Amino acid sequence: MNTIKNIGFIGLGNMGKPMAENLIKKGYSLNVFDLNKAVLTDMASQGATVANSPAAACQGVDMVISMLPAGQHVKSVFMGDDGVFASLDPKTLVADSSTIAAADAREVAEAAKAKGIRFIDAPVSGGTGGAVAGALTFIVGGDADAFADAKPVLEAMGKNIF
Repeated sequence: MNTIKNIGFIGLGNMGKPMAENLIKKGYSLNVFDLNKAVLTDMASQGATVANSPAAACQGVDMVISMLPAGQHVKSVFMGDDGVFASLDPKTLVADSSTIAAADAREVAEAAKAKGIRFIDAPVSGGTGGAVAGALTFIVGGDADAFADAKPVLEAMGKNIF
């Protein structure tokens, strides 16, 4: 049984925005953050709650999903001085869907583990068309229980979950 209802979503670019929109369409409650204020306004009009920082977007949620441009952004958002990991409830599941170097993904996963946070690496393929259609392929790495908990959420955005 999926108990994930509230999601913090960080990164609403060409891939992240349609992924977040599909989650809203499937009935999930979203807190969102992005640097692009116009995108935040649009997401608010669709029912998302806009946060003023990545950490604020992740307060009181069951799961965090990030879709960011590069490893440096992922590390900064999660591991920086005001990063998400500094204040995240350890029961929260984190899934990073950014396409980043394996070394960066491992570094973020280790930082999460050190804080007792469940983390999966969940990069996607399928491009913007797949994101819009909810037909992405997720290739997930991480703890089997965390993967099982995340799978219904990932299925709201994708067709193939491995």
